[in-house]
Amino acid sequence: MAGTLGFRDLGLIDYETAWHAMKRFTDERGREAADEVWLVQHPPVFTQGQSGKAEHLLLPGNIPVVQVDRGGQVTYHGPGQLVAYLMLDVRRLGFGVRDLVTRIENTLIALLADYGVKAAAKADAPGVYVDGAKIASLGLRIRNGCSFHGLALNVDMDLEPFRRINPCGYAGLAMTQLSDQAGQIEFSEVSARLRAQLVKHLDYAEQATLTGGINHYD
Repeated sequence: MAGTLGFRDLGLIDYETAWHAMKRFTDERGREAADEVWLVQHPPVFTQGQSGKAEHLLLPGNIPVVQVDRGGQVTYHGPGQLVAYLMLDVRRLGFGVRDLVTRIENTLIALLADYGVKAAAKADAPGVYVDGAKIASLGLRIRNGCSFHGLALNVDMDLEPFRRINPCGYAGLAMTQLSDQAGQIEFSEVSARLRAQLVKHLDYAEQATLTGGINHYD
């Protein structure tokens, strides 16, 4: 079992600021550096992964599109979506990439079960689904044995921008969110439960709250 997983709650933050900061964190971390998870929300933005195809961007309108270095196709981030960036030394943890993805999916499935929502993963389409509708997306990058990027859980947000794209490259893919499945919820409570489930499913002994921002990494 690993030691402590640190969590940094950054609130609403520009996507590119977070992206450049996590890349720098990953590039500069030493072999003994502790693992961190950054919990954020983003202003509206579409992000296009390394295998993304232009035809999956249908009508982005005034929402910016950012080409990024994670796996996968296009997705949407916006306020009311809980994003967790996982800066983990995967090599030290002893996880393969498929194992890490499965652990993240199981984290989300367990979190949703806390709210009485039955969810499942799909072998051919990473992410978590409720009755065929996607509720959470995954996108990772591994560099020098360490991960960055992570997961995005639709909690209580405007889902309309997802109709401007083929989410994750799937035309007509239905999207859903926790508030539509479980009624009124507290965003902060969802975040706290996600922290606990990540510690459990990633085999850490405990969690810690980290103070300070990420200005020195952007």
